Amino acid sequence: MDWGMQNRMQRIFKPEDNRTVMLAVDHGYFLGSISRLEEPAKTVEPLLPFTDSLMITRGILRNCINPRYNMPIVLRVSGGNSILSEDLSNEGLTVSMEDALRLGACAVAISVYVGSAHEHETLLNLAKLVDAGQEYGIPVLAVTAVGRELEKRDARYLTNACRIACELGAHIVKTYYCDDFQKVVESCPVPVVIAGGPKLKSELDVLEMAYNAIACGAKGVDMGRNIWQSQWPIAMITAIRSIVHKNTSAKEAYGVFCSLKDKK
Repeated sequence: MDWGMQNRMQRIFKPEDNRTVMLAVDHGYFLGSISRLEEPAKTVEPLLPFTDSLMITRGILRNCINPRYNMPIVLRVSGGNSILSEDLSNEGLTVSMEDALRLGACAVAISVYVGSAHEHETLLNLAKLVDAGQEYGIPVLAVTAVGRELEKRDARYLTNACRIACELGAHIVKTYYCDDFQKVVESCPVPVVIAGGPKLKSELDVLEMAYNAIACGAKGVDMGRNIWQSQWPIAMITAIRSIVHKNTSAKEAYGVFCSLKDKK
């Protein structure tokens, strides 16, 4: 791995523990104006001091995030679908590597839909993106997306999807937490981060998921709705950080969350 790519990876994953708390705010590329992201700057900027890297689209980055923030960017570069379509797997590349460079991205992110109607296209898009990233020294994060088929979020499917993404050259894989998650991590030679997915019932549920994932070998989280749709987003992301970077238990992290929540 060349110096530039190593440097970008170490901006995303803190070198002290090789872990990351990534804040996902790229949902609008297929969901449009989602709750709590109607005005992205108001939601995102208060969370940036607690964030290791930001997963975002180029439109929101250019128009809503002040360039003064020295924030590692993981740029969403796939899309072309929407929640209104029947098949969410019908994605293509939407951003050139040159534009990612202009925006100072530390990595680029693409969804792959293994087992879907558009599996072939999304996997070839990943391979093409890896080639372009190698030319410029930019890592690629592959998201093992499942669309509406939530039943695919089991160890057998996610193990295969993560390994295929790695085999095609992805430098980081984002996937869902599941039972037997250790099998998913062990079969994937590159760093795995977990998605938060739809908002869970309680903050403790989120913290338990994060703790279990880290205990199984995940290198961090890439969460969105379970942080910024919380009534107390700063308390929530601080509690997540305590798990990822301080190895606290879910119960201890929940104590951190409650102490900060009660101060508001």
